[in-house]
Amino acid sequence: MPKADINKAGWEQSEFPILCETCLGNNPFVRMTKQEFGCSCGTCARPFTVFRWNPGSGARYKTTVICQTCAKVKNVCQTCLLDLEYGLPTQVRDTALGRQTEAPTSDVNREYYAQNMENNMANGTKSMMQLGGKTSSAGKEMLKELARTNPYYKRNRPHLCSFFVKGECKRGDECPYRHEKAVENELSHQNIKDRYHGNNDPVAHKILSNYAVAQGLTPPEDGSIMSLFLSSLPASITEAEIRTHVVNSLPHVPSSQLRSIVHVAKSRCAFVNFKDRVSAERAAEGWAKGLDVDGQRVSVRWGRSKNGGASKASASSSNTPTATITA
Repeated sequence: MPKADINKAGWEQSEFPILCETCLGNNPFVRMTKQEFGCSCGTCARPFTVFRWNPGSGARYKTTVICQTCAKVKNVCQTCLLDLEYGLPTQVRDTALGRQTEAPTSDVNREYYAQNMENNMANGTKSMMQLGGKTSSAGKEMLKELARTNPYYKRNRPHLCSFFVKGECKRGDECPYRHEKAVENELSHQNIKDRYHGNNDPVAHKILSNYAVAQGLTPPEDGSIMSLFLSSLPASITEAEIRTHVVNSLPHVPSSQLRSIVHVAKSRCAFVNFKDRVSAERAAEGWAKGLDVDGQRVSVRWGRSKNGGASKASASSSNTPTATITA
């Protein structure tokens, strides 16, 4: 590709894709087709080299959907967009580690950002996932428990047969697609950008919510409870420092959704009050393994209303604690 051609600046050529073990498949003699500039990247929209292959017997053909630059930035597979180290959605990984990447989602800035990241990595700069600040030990423990260590080849199964769903498939056992009824649920609506950027990923939400429940952070039935209780805080910590730790550890909860923080220094505890229930649940999922504050592990529990429904009204008119620790 001639670099002097300004119209092809940023177009990607590659010899082999970046894949996870599951997508590559269990066939040791896998054969791939390669098409240079065969498609535009699903995230940055720049043309890239597309690979297509069959991962094994009875599996569907798979193809790369994002370019290698975008895959390196997030350290994900070019096909399934799952993290290469843990085999988890990027939202799960970033929530556990308290990281928030700077990748833009708008059409105006995404190509410019991808070009800058490509130049940085070409000059020896690490990817955004290798950069970043101090990683919490609680987040690492959470990822180790959730990580998929073995390939999950069931993910390579053929798609559902649309003719079978309509009752019109006449190929029977010779049909290469699955003869099953489609199940409509929250996992039925997924797209590349949500999976890549880690925004509103239904798979990630299911993993995080199940893990939070397993750790004893089951959301209370009372929807008015929007507070979390932090205990065993460092003795010298201030309310401002607690706020900083809370905001930095919740990359997928906007700071504007934080209503207030009530610090009880004598008891070394604090109430973190959110403006809506969804934000509180996202915080509970991110803190399922606890919260690291100044090198000390802080326990996290759901709050409990003092006066039933009356506490919700009092929360908007005062800065007093709106919840107590759940038994």
